[in-house]
Amino acid sequence: MKQIFLVFIGGGTGSIARYLISKYLNNSSTGIPYGTLTANVLGCLLIGIILGLSLKNNIISQNTVLLLATGFCGGFTTFSTFAYENHVLLKSGDFINFILYAIASLVIGLLFVFLGMFITK
Repeated sequence: MKQIFLVFIGGGTGSIARYLISKYLNNSSTGIPYGTLTANVLGCLLIGIILGLSLKNNIISQNTVLLLATGFCGGFTTFSTFAYENHVLLKSGDFINFILYAIASLVIGLLFVFLGMFITK
């Protein structure tokens, strides 16, 4: 039960943080949803750091991993919003921003997970 509560608290906190970032950075006039991109990229960096520290001599406990990686990062990042925003870009015919957003999210996200893991070495 404790583990479920940790994921619940982390997920709620992460969701609130993502909402606030998206509220201030997403702007329909720019085309690219920078708030979602920022949350997803920062979440990738954080999960890389958290899991890197967890794997490195068990510096972080399993409960902390549940709170921060599964909970916070799970609530903070969002694949469903990313997919929906790409759908909106395609539907509106904004193919340039669709390609930029999709590729940037994937490439930068992967690089930031690797960077987070590298930082903990």
